[in-house]
Order: sequence, then C-alpha cells, then structure tokens
Amino acid sequence: MDNRGKIPVNERFQTNIRNVYAIGDVIDGPMLAHKAEDEGIICVEGMVGGVPHINYDCVPSVIYTHPEVAWVGKSEEAIKAEGVPYKVGTFPMAANSRSKTNNDTDGVAKVIAHKETDRLLGVHLVCSVAGELINEAALAMEYGASAEDIARVCHAHPTVSEALKEACVSAYAGKPINF
Repeated sequence: MDNRGKIPVNERFQTNIRNVYAIGDVIDGPMLAHKAEDEGIICVEGMVGGVPHINYDCVPSVIYTHPEVAWVGKSEEAIKAEGVPYKVGTFPMAANSRSKTNNDTDGVAKVIAHKETDRLLGVHLVCSVAGELINEAALAMEYGASAEDIARVCHAHPTVSEALKEACVSAYAGKPINF
C-alpha cells in the first residue's frame, strides 16, 4: 500500500503480486462506482489480451442534490493553473425552455474549451438532471469533440440538453442563440 492506503497498480491494474489485480476504491482516483465498473471491465479485457484504456479525464462526477451538480474534465481553475489557453461558454437554466416548463430553472451549463483548437476540456452542470446530461459531455470528450461539434448537433426541443448545446454555442461562437 502507498502512504494514502491505496494499492499501487500498473496500466493493467496488476499489483506487485503476480496474478493479483485491484480496481475501484482501493486504487488511486475518485471513489466512484461507475469508475470501478469500467476499471473491472478494462482489467478483464487486459487479462485476455486486450489493450486496456481508460481516460480518467472523461469519468464524470455527480452530486445527487437538487439541483444536481455534475462535471467531467477539468475545472477552469485547473486549466488556468496549467497555463492552457481557454474559452468559456455558459447558459442559464432560467433561459432553457424545458426548465421553464418544469418550473425548475435553478442552475447553469458551463463549457470550457481550448481557445485555439475548440476541443472540450471540461463541462460543469448545475440543474435538475445534471447526472443524466453529463453523459453527453463525457461521450463527446472521450472522442475529442469540440464545442462546435456539440453546437452543431440537433438537440430535441424542448429538452434540458439544449442548455449544454447553448453553452457550446456560446463557447464556439461567442454567445448563445436563445438568451
């Protein structure tokens, strides 16, 4: 074990003991059930000859309150500390048609993208369905999407997911369409 009580593993989740593997809460990283599940699948794939891969920047986190809080990728503070050029797009839930229809307008969608490449670096959501909506952002980030990529995808109307699209429009084009 390391000095924090975690079990060190290699990229295949192998410990320093032959044929002993570790995943989830006992290894480094956030203590999230969905992270552990993916690590388990990837670990077994590696055992049978596959190439293990997990991008920890694309593991979403959710706080199940009301409204919910969810994020994937890096925070604006972390990006700033790294000296990476970035741009931010936001969209308030108070301007989202579905949130207004549901009388549930607390929150905001925030997108952080690389200033030069437009690649998504982080997405942060506060809204009633942030835990559901964050998965679109995680998928986009896993495949290297830009703010423009999400901005150009047709989103059903009225849905809360349009707030993520609008935040991406804001980051990509400088302002959202419907605010």
